[in-house]
Amino acid sequence: MNILYGEERRKTPRAEKIDICGVRVDNATMSESVETIGRLVTKGASDYVVTPNVDHVVRFQDDDAFRRVYAKAALVLADGMPLLWAGKYLGKPFKEKVSGSDLVPALCAAAVKKNHRLFFLGGRPGAAALAKTKLEARYPGIRIVGHYAPAFGFEYDAAENTRIIGMIRETAPDILLIGLGSPKQEKWAHQHGSKTGVPVMVGVGVTFEFIAGMVSRAPKFMQRSGLEWLWRLLSEPTRLWRRYLLDDPRFFWLLFKQKTAPAVPIP
Repeated sequence: MNILYGEERRKTPRAEKIDICGVRVDNATMSESVETIGRLVTKGASDYVVTPNVDHVVRFQDDDAFRRVYAKAALVLADGMPLLWAGKYLGKPFKEKVSGSDLVPALCAAAVKKNHRLFFLGGRPGAAALAKTKLEARYPGIRIVGHYAPAFGFEYDAAENTRIIGMIRETAPDILLIGLGSPKQEKWAHQHGSKTGVPVMVGVGVTFEFIAGMVSRAPKFMQRSGLEWLWRLLSEPTRLWRRYLLDDPRFFWLLFKQKTAPAVPIP
């Protein structure tokens, strides 16, 4: 496997990185992550942020395009307790879990203070619009300048992608939150992000649905105990059974191999 980290990554102030099965994850707290994203807004270079979970790590092993996405990510944040456990197992503990769903409210609070403009791309029909309404009530003064939920398969439609890029450019957000699910949201940011002119893009998965109340997030005790995946599986078994029951268990074998392999210096 050809890891593409090193010179290819953008130059920006970085936290310590922890290697989880080839994915180099920034060891940052929530507040450090928000601060770094604020710096990226100022930098204005169309950077993007990814929040890997177990599914990302497994996909990373075999998907060349996904690895290229990660090679250019400006910030890689640990989304999920299993990654925190993996860091501890490898003797390199993370400071904190920084999931996309928790990052969005923190970014909204910071956006009010810094007068940053936000755009929501993705989610099921009506999710982003309802999330916008709820966030405007929760964070008075927040500037959510647009939202759009493209149809399934839009990523293969050149005309639709051109229209979306034009829509985003017209509203000129500082931060684009992309809720298309993985790997679609990460690949879209990598392929089209520089055309939008947005300083920072963040993949946020199903967060718009969580905020809108269309999908229930796991109770706090399940989030803390690493059982959020079970809640998601029980909530959407038809869509998620293959990911959680067939694909993701490979993560534990990958982690064991990393733990027992001879140490190799990262360039």
